[in-house]
Formats: sequence, C-alpha cells, structure tokens
Amino acid sequence: MIRDRLKEVESRYEELTRLLSDPAVLEDQNTYKKYTREHFGLNEIVESYRELKEVDSEAAEYKEALEGKDEELKEMAKEELPELQRREEALVERLKVLLLPKDPNDDKSVILEIRAGAGGDESGLFAADLYRMYSRYAERNGWKVEVLSSSPTGINGLKEVIATIDGKGAYSRLKYESGVHRVQRVPETETSGRRHTSTATVAVLPEAEEVEVETSPDEFRTDTFRAGGHGGQSVNKLETAVRITHFPSGIVVSCQDEKSQHKNRAKAMKILLARLLDKMTREQNDKIASERKGQVGTGDRSEKIRTYSFPQNRITDHRIGLTLYKLSEIMDGDLVELTDNVITYYQTEALRSAEGA
Repeated sequence: MIRDRLKEVESRYEELTRLLSDPAVLEDQNTYKKYTREHFGLNEIVESYRELKEVDSEAAEYKEALEGKDEELKEMAKEELPELQRREEALVERLKVLLLPKDPNDDKSVILEIRAGAGGDESGLFAADLYRMYSRYAERNGWKVEVLSSSPTGINGLKEVIATIDGKGAYSRLKYESGVHRVQRVPETETSGRRHTSTATVAVLPEAEEVEVETSPDEFRTDTFRAGGHGGQSVNKLETAVRITHFPSGIVVSCQDEKSQHKNRAKAMKILLARLLDKMTREQNDKIASERKGQVGTGDRSEKIRTYSFPQNRITDHRIGLTLYKLSEIMDGDLVELTDNVITYYQTEALRSAEGA
C-alpha cells in the first residue's frame, strides 16, 4: 500500500531531522552531508504526504457531516467533497511518481556532446544552433557552461563540441535529450532556396567522479602532440594537446583547446570518466531491460527523437507525439514546456512498468 510506504518515509524523515541536530553527527562532516542529502531528497515526498493527510482529514469531516442533521453542513459537504476527491487523486498520483526509484545521477552536472551528422555544412551549422540553444537554456537555469573541446567549421558551424553544464539537477532536466535531432530549413549555404534536411547527434552524460569508476593507471595511455589551428604564438610549437586511451573500453579522448597540457589532460580525463560511467550505466540498464517483459524507451542516441522545421516554426518530439509551434523561442533556450512533457512521459512509463512488475 502506498500509504504504508509513505508512513515509512515520513518516519525516516523525522529521524533524519533529529539526527541532523545531534552533536555527534554535526562533528562528522561526511555523515552530516550524507544525512543532509537524504533529508533533502525526502522533503518533497513528506510535504505532499502531509498535504494528503490534511485533505483526507477534511474529507472525513465532511463525510461525517453528510450523516448528520445539520442541513447547511450537508450542503457544504456536497459542494466541497468532489474538489477534495480531485485533490486527493492528484496528490496520490504525484506521490506515486515521487516514490519511484530515483536516478542516482539526477542531481549531477552533465557533459554535453553535440556532433554534426548527415547534411554537410548545414549539419555543422545546426550543431552550432543546438549548442547555443542548450547554452541559453543553461543560462535561464543559472547553470555554468564551459567548453571542453570543440572543432569549428569555416562557416560558423561546429563539427563537434563537448561542454560541461554545471548545475544541480542539470542531468535530470537534460538526460532525455540524447539522440538524433533533425532539422528542415533552407540553409544559409543554399543559393537556390531549396529546403534541406540535416541531422546532428546529442549525447548527455552525467559528470563522473573518479570514485564512481573503478580504474587503474595501467589501463590508460596518455599521448601528447602539437595542437592544430590557424597559427599564433603557442600553436604547433609545444606539445600541449593530449590524447588519453582507455584500453579495456577502447574509448579515446583528445583535448587541445587549452594552451596548457595540464588543463587539456584534466579536461580529457573528465570526458573519459563520464563516457565510462555512461557505458557502465547503459550496460546495467540493458541487463535490467532484458529481464523485463515491458521495456521503457531510454533515449538511445541512435534514435531520431526530434524534428525542427523552420519554415513552419514547428518542433516535433517523435517519442511522445508532441508538436509545438514555438521553434524560435525554443531555439533561444525556452525548453521548459518541451522538457517537462518529455520528463512526464518517461515518468509515466516508469510508473506503468513498476505497477505491472
């Protein structure tokens, strides 16, 4: 029963509240931080549960009034009970979602990888547009964006860009953006006015810490080489570029944007650890999915997830069948309505799967 589970959660929440004021816990910073995170994670569930209990109590009073002799109270009860029932149903559905197992990566920052796909120069321009879109979305959320690696084209496009988006909960909002994004428009490079269809791929990886990925130094090889570019005092004179190879996975990461070899190595390792964590997570999810009868979509990056049609100012998310006629606003970073609908869809699918298990 959901209410039995909610009682357990509230009991744990109250226990954590007491522990966080315990002098012994306050002296142990690691334990204090652990309890603080758990307490914060339960806060929304407990607040909703307490609101549900208030609604239940109020509804019980009105039901009792229906059995009484006071005609005025009876009429009031008949008016109020339907609304209380709607509130109760909405809170129960909300709590079902809140009680779903939480993705351990949800609170993390992310590493965003965008690559030009099919479509030549236009795909590079679209990749640059997508990077700008996500950067503006990050700004709206107060998140910090830093480019780790980029390969620009000669016409203001991007062959590839890898960046960190640093902010609490960034992964929870962006994790379903992975996949193939398709654009339909008349490109700047087209002189005849003919519409083109091009693609770019997006990968959103949770930022990993070294403790999360078990590795040993002998699994890596680090090579240095001279950075490529268009000239300048430090370009092609010093071996500042870094390439790190992870033998067990075959993953290779290169960074050359910084003039410091040390900074390039740190950025390359950040990307590599994120890709290793992503690989481990996908393998684990695949194993779980193979053991389940009903599988929920996971935003596989080989899947075409979205079409951006500039002539119609239209964007369509193919996974959930949602079409919005506000493409210009979305490309300027107004992704809230779009991401909210996608997140709700996957939460609903997860809930159905949990109830059918």
